[in-house]
Amino acid sequence: MSVKLEASWMEILNEEFQKDYMKNLRSYLQLAKTQGRTIYPSGKLIFNAFEHTPFNKVKVVILGQDPYHGPNQAHGLSFSVQKGVQFPPSLQNIFKELMSEYKEFKYPAHGDLSQWADQGVLLLNATLTVEAHKPGSHQKQGWENFTDKVIENLSEKKSGIIFLLWGKFAQAKANLINDSKHHILQSAHPSPFSAHNGFFGNNHFKRVNEILEKEGKTGINWEIT
Repeated sequence: MSVKLEASWMEILNEEFQKDYMKNLRSYLQLAKTQGRTIYPSGKLIFNAFEHTPFNKVKVVILGQDPYHGPNQAHGLSFSVQKGVQFPPSLQNIFKELMSEYKEFKYPAHGDLSQWADQGVLLLNATLTVEAHKPGSHQKQGWENFTDKVIENLSEKKSGIIFLLWGKFAQAKANLINDSKHHILQSAHPSPFSAHNGFFGNNHFKRVNEILEKEGKTGINWEIT
């Protein structure tokens, strides 16, 4: 695993790469590679979320669990897929919710959410890699230590960030966030198994922009072009 992390993030997280858990994780991934296992996303895209959204530009965090595990899907941004790839059900439901909140929102031709990330939406998965066709396969190998540290640093060193915690897994991270400094919006997960239990109708995308504009910040253009 080659580490290419955006400069502002590396300044904050550099010491994490020297810790035993990260060294063990690197060894784990290298072994998987030598054994011929397919790992998603590709090495150059593992830290893609940080590349698109530098530390000082983070306005919103959308927390996912782990990358998509099918070919050409994952590219280092939570819930996002590469252009030309069929939309997974959770992403379809995200777009359906956007269409219900914004009548002018047009169902996108692709599912690459890089445009959100470039506006300050950190699309962070708790686990940054996965083995092909094995969802959750790289959980509890060390990634969670790293991404928890990301959340803790955002909570401690910034203010006014809006954290979208969809589903029980993401909501369990709320204890890492200082809710006196930040905004936490919670609902059910957009998965087909839970979207009708509170994700649909949560109005999170509109609420994000209402909060940002109230604080004198530029809202997010959720349109995907």
